[in-house]
Amino acid sequence: MAMWAFVLGYIVSSCIQVFVTRERMKQAMGKAGARSVGLATFSGFISSSCSFAALATSKSLFKKGAGLVPSLAFLLSSTNLVIELGIIIAIFLSWQFVVGEYIGGILLILLMWVLVKLTLPDSWEKQARERMGEDEEQHETEDWKKLITSREGWQRVASQYFMEWGMVWRDVTFGFTVAGIISAFVPQSFFTTLFVGAGGDNDPAFWQVLLQTLVGPLAAFLTFIGSMGNIPLASLLLANGVSFAGIMAFIFSDLVVFPVLRINAKYYGWTMALYILGVFLVALVAASLLLHYGFGLAGMLPEGGTRQTVEPMERFKIDYTLFLNVAFLVITGVLVWLKSKASAHAMHHEHEQDEHQHDDQAQEHQGHEHEHEHEHMSQPSLGDRLLTGLAYVSLAWLAGGAIVSLLGGATG
Repeated sequence: MAMWAFVLGYIVSSCIQVFVTRERMKQAMGKAGARSVGLATFSGFISSSCSFAALATSKSLFKKGAGLVPSLAFLLSSTNLVIELGIIIAIFLSWQFVVGEYIGGILLILLMWVLVKLTLPDSWEKQARERMGEDEEQHETEDWKKLITSREGWQRVASQYFMEWGMVWRDVTFGFTVAGIISAFVPQSFFTTLFVGAGGDNDPAFWQVLLQTLVGPLAAFLTFIGSMGNIPLASLLLANGVSFAGIMAFIFSDLVVFPVLRINAKYYGWTMALYILGVFLVALVAASLLLHYGFGLAGMLPEGGTRQTVEPMERFKIDYTLFLNVAFLVITGVLVWLKSKASAHAMHHEHEQDEHQHDDQAQEHQGHEHEHEHEHMSQPSLGDRLLTGLAYVSLAWLAGGAIVSLLGGATG
């Protein structure tokens, strides 16, 4: 169901990241005005939906002089207002959740803006900026029209495309596996107990909706699945009667999980990281409640709890999904070819640089420092290694299930 949507989403995201520059945007985000926040929101909209990539870019904006509110607006936008996430939500949930995702993303930004303006001490932002230091890196603005018609431009798209997959494949693999395990083994009574009021015949009371909205971030914190991996699990919550507010809060909670808190603490310090966590929690709970009752007044609330368990789907069905999957696999093959050409060119260029490196001792020293810094930054953290291990365990689980299914079919 989802493969072609992932491929399409990351192709679009990669094209936008390669052909659209943010240099002028960064210069206009120094203060939390309507123009800078709007610009940060649009910049996030055209950026990646991976939480960890968005964290790094948001930190870069803040380090280059953007205000905290525009930096956080970019972070919220890049994880809630992106194209590929909307496609996945449309496939696994319904159009109401797609509308809720985009309206809710804007609400999150506005609520965050108000909360920061009312509560943030100036000294905290100053301390966070001093902790990061100055960023002297400069980038040359390229002509996107020339880039989009060149092979080099599309080679960059291919490299960015696989970089996107490299950042999310673990979350997606683990998230879909967890959703499958839950659909197969977890009874509906678990959801009705965890999400108070879920699965009831009548509309839940306000206190029940509020509790479900508070439980949504808790469930996301415990599963620590990325925004993409959360969607199939959210469809199970809908099937088990969880309210619209509780599901939206669960979807919005990809930035209040422990790995994100840990990375923010590394960037800004623990004081600012915990403050950002608190602001995001209050904003997502408020936005989810506003969406729930706003949609209710408009008669747009989706119906949940329509099935007791997730029914098995027919696999390898010849329909439009099969043809879309084949088409986008072919496109992926073209991107593989482009990336291989780009890698070969980069290796040749690096070899030429190595031949002339002895002519400039200072350049050599700088190159070693850059290489050392790159190796240090590329070392995976404990959380990354844990998620990688869980992804491989998930693949082993799925392979074992496929073998058991085949053996069962053969003996039957």
